[in-house]
Amino acid sequence: MTKERFRKVYGRRQGRPLRGDRQEALDVLYPKLCVDKSILTKEANIDPRDWFDDVETIKFEIGFGNGEFLRNNMLKNPNTGFIGAEPFVNGVSAFLKSIKDDPHDNVRVFMDDALLIAQSLADDTLDGMYVLNPDPWHKSRHHKRRMITQNNLDVFSRILKSGAILTMTTDVDSLAEWMCTEATNHPDFEWTATCADDWRVMPDDWYQTRYELKGIKAGRKQSYLHFKRK
Repeated sequence: MTKERFRKVYGRRQGRPLRGDRQEALDVLYPKLCVDKSILTKEANIDPRDWFDDVETIKFEIGFGNGEFLRNNMLKNPNTGFIGAEPFVNGVSAFLKSIKDDPHDNVRVFMDDALLIAQSLADDTLDGMYVLNPDPWHKSRHHKRRMITQNNLDVFSRILKSGAILTMTTDVDSLAEWMCTEATNHPDFEWTATCADDWRVMPDDWYQTRYELKGIKAGRKQSYLHFKRK
């Protein structure tokens, strides 16, 4: 891997020290479920199906926080392989603790920058992607750190299958406008919305995380943006 190929992870990587069940889950489960960074390659030739025993589809969540949405999806869809990337140690440990008593053969976890995985995957290998409530990086000089940019959309377009959906959410209005504009201006993505309710109203099968509910309680409105890979 070349240094310039992968971007830097910004922000802190750990909060409070881990103890008890969280540390145990990280020690025991992470080695079993992690994507080994040493296998990632600049050749962009990795088939993520090789990471699972028997799945029909593969989906990738970037920045899964405490993993509530990821856990709900993996339990509801046992025939789908889920890859979750989250650089924050406390979030990964919370997720692993939450699934320790659940069937978890259909999930793989990466505790680092999601772009390390995305740039290593082979073309047309994902059936869907989620970028949920990413860091808005409010200051103009930090906008280049945002996950949804033309360069990153180039990567997502390459690894998504034709017709696959890129789902993005945020409760920050300016970021919703940014993500929608970036994806709309990308030649490989098409917004699926046909009316305002398509992005203002929560989808029928949606799972609301504590973070999303907290934002709604505080008066913030969540935007649900779905873009199809052409």
